[in-house]
Amino acid sequence: MKIVIPGGTGQVGAVLKRALEAAGHKVVILARRPGREGEVPWDGKTLGPWTAAVDGSDVVINLAGRTVSCRYTAANLREMMDSRVDSTLVVGAAIAGAARPPRVWLQMSTATVYAHRFDAPNDEATGVIGGTETGVPDYWAYSVEIAKAWELAQQQAETPATRKVALRSAMVMSPDAGGVFAVLLGLTRLGLGGPVAGGAQYVSWIHEHDFVRAVEFLMDREDIAGPVNLAAPHPLPQRAFMRALRSAWGVPVGLPATKWMAEVGAYALRSDTELLLKSRRVVPGRLAQEGFDFRYPKWPQAADELVHRVRKRVGGRSPAHP
Repeated sequence: MKIVIPGGTGQVGAVLKRALEAAGHKVVILARRPGREGEVPWDGKTLGPWTAAVDGSDVVINLAGRTVSCRYTAANLREMMDSRVDSTLVVGAAIAGAARPPRVWLQMSTATVYAHRFDAPNDEATGVIGGTETGVPDYWAYSVEIAKAWELAQQQAETPATRKVALRSAMVMSPDAGGVFAVLLGLTRLGLGGPVAGGAQYVSWIHEHDFVRAVEFLMDREDIAGPVNLAAPHPLPQRAFMRALRSAWGVPVGLPATKWMAEVGAYALRSDTELLLKSRRVVPGRLAQEGFDFRYPKWPQAADELVHRVRKRVGGRSPAHP
């Protein structure tokens, strides 16, 4: 198949491109600053010559949007919103205007759309959409508004010949340098992989191999549309999540961090504590219902496999700090 991936220059795009090309597909990346073979320039907000790549393609997987790994200033939050909504609107316009539109449009979304909660998991049918919780920072609600606007931009696109799926993805765990797993492993190596603010908040995640397999599953299943949670079926509290990662790497202890220590650490990493403190208890209701079989359903197993590949890559030595 011909698969077009707008915004495919980040880590998730690299994971998909590598796997899809290995499966024999032709992958075209739409990039704001193209620098590699197979990348086509676009600006993420206006129609242009890049639409020729969409016309006649089989699948579009839109990953475009400003990274969330940043300080959540007003300007950055606005850029997160605009980059996601604008790119989704223009991808929808390109599909609507295509003489031979793709049969399916997979649109990246986020598990952050669900409420910060500990009491029960969020699936697509019964999950609580966030934004009204008490006792959490006000800007967390804006993150939910970004997710809702992102999905709405896809829903409202008039593409009757193209099936639409919103990928409410948890953190994709890959051993590639620069991703979230590399950051967490780097902290673990330094003895900083302990519970944060008590560690009761849930972590939802998905192994890169299952992420790719879920994308392929959704490409093939013509009867599935709308939001789909891409998350392993067993989210776990942050303290247990980090304990398993420490065990996989062979680090006996991890320094716990208070909320204010997390603030300092997030500032140093030019990130935000929402990524550490929000309880994302998300489960793959629709994937499970449709018979998708996770290769890595539980985190200790996934952590062991990821660590094994990191060690193999660096010849058994501890990897350089990300």
